[in-house]
Amino acid sequence: MQVLDSSAFIHEYTTDEDVVSIPAVHEELTGEVALRFDAMEGSGMTVHVPAPEAVDRVRRAAKGSGDAAELSDTDVRLIATALELHATLVSDDYAMQNVAERLDLPVEPIDREGITEEREWRFQCVGCNRTFDENRERCPICGSDLTRKNPA
Repeated sequence: MQVLDSSAFIHEYTTDEDVVSIPAVHEELTGEVALRFDAMEGSGMTVHVPAPEAVDRVRRAAKGSGDAAELSDTDVRLIATALELHATLVSDDYAMQNVAERLDLPVEPIDREGITEEREWRFQCVGCNRTFDENRERCPICGSDLTRKNPA
């Protein structure tokens, strides 16, 4: 079973496996791409709404990896759906792939190479260069913006 992100519909992804998506993906799509979603739903694609517990688990994993600010609510719900259904996440989004890897979920990229390693991001102040494990609006020391940095 595969859980399809918006990019699967945009790139006209096809598979012989059972497919699932969520209502929020349909809301993101417009025009011909939205019609692809409708056609796939009409031909057997399941539309799933994940449980709040699964969504909370994904949010915790995203916070732990430093990807929380990069993920939309739709992204979180897609990962939660893959988690609940023990399915493969089909997406080109690197932040989604990183969180899915953290949750031991299989990932299949569509139009680009997938991630090669799981990352736990750090956040660095552009003013004083201090680093933090969690993202904040501003540096608590000097008040400057924080940027997401590769921990390697």
